[in-house]
Amino acid sequence: MRVLKALLSLPLFASLQACGPEAAPVPESTSAVEQEVGRLSIRNADPTVIRVNSTYISAETEGGRIYVRQASSVDALASAVRTQIWGNPAGLAEVWAPQLVKDGSTYYIYFTAGAGSAHRMYVIQSQSPASGYSRETLMALPNNKWAIDGTMFVYQGQRYFVWSGWEGDTNGEQTLYIARMSSPTTVTGARFVISQPREWWEKVDVNPPTRVNEGPEVLIDPSGQLHVVYSANGSWDTNYCLADLRLRAGGDPTYVWDWFKSNGCLFGANGGIMMSGWHPTLYAKGVGHNSFVLLNGDPNTSPPAGPQFPLAYHGVPKNDYPNPFWSGRYWYSGTFQWWGNITYTRGSASNTGWSLKFYE
Repeated sequence: MRVLKALLSLPLFASLQACGPEAAPVPESTSAVEQEVGRLSIRNADPTVIRVNSTYISAETEGGRIYVRQASSVDALASAVRTQIWGNPAGLAEVWAPQLVKDGSTYYIYFTAGAGSAHRMYVIQSQSPASGYSRETLMALPNNKWAIDGTMFVYQGQRYFVWSGWEGDTNGEQTLYIARMSSPTTVTGARFVISQPREWWEKVDVNPPTRVNEGPEVLIDPSGQLHVVYSANGSWDTNYCLADLRLRAGGDPTYVWDWFKSNGCLFGANGGIMMSGWHPTLYAKGVGHNSFVLLNGDPNTSPPAGPQFPLAYHGVPKNDYPNPFWSGRYWYSGTFQWWGNITYTRGSASNTGWSLKFYE
């Protein structure tokens, strides 16, 4: 398995030959030694990892500050030196979930900060991944409501910002929104809903009742269709999982009915809420808020069909009892691959295309 991970760290996605989407079966078992391979020693949540040439770069928060690591692979990030790149000069509360993107020659880190209902999105930028970052700038999102987990991407020549937020000023449910951008730091026009936690498998938390769509991560499939993989349910329990939104061919990313949602979780510990044909995790629970480890963090460099590619996510070891969750989360190194000819249904409407398989 270590050999597999080393191969997956090779920097040239395009040099790999595409093969059938069902080339790799879902693993049924693993040894006790392999069980710990995916868990890194980074005890934190919300990993963001990109590749720049042959260097893997990650960002994380701790104590209200932001840190960056650089290494030769995802696994090697665990032993890499952690460098503070932003010291929170304004004393912002609850600094969460940085998202690292390289656009042209500039590195951008989008992050959440603010106490309780004051959570908003901020951005810092630099020409170097591990030094020289600007002071934080508040992202002027439409409606100026509670917002977390935002990221920027380009699709078919247009910039977009996607995030998780509230419709109003109180926590009823977390909705995924999208808006157009005129630059990596400027959102223009209105916000548009693309997903709400309305499916039965997104509403299984009962203590407390939880309605969450968050942690959007963007990918473009081998047919050129846009995907937003997101986390559903509460991040403090075993129902936390990854699900998929797929934009229909030719669809408008700002039009909610052009999006089709997977009919269940695609990666999670609760087998009862998985999409048919997908299997629960064996060794981690509360898995979610992933990073696809793309070149420059750009979904236009998404990998081809066939091989498995690096994935980072957070979770809690299944044998940790009592369940610490938020305080017990680790970064994990896994893999993903495209899985073809999968139909998502919404009432009487359906859409068939690429989905994803995730591996611990």
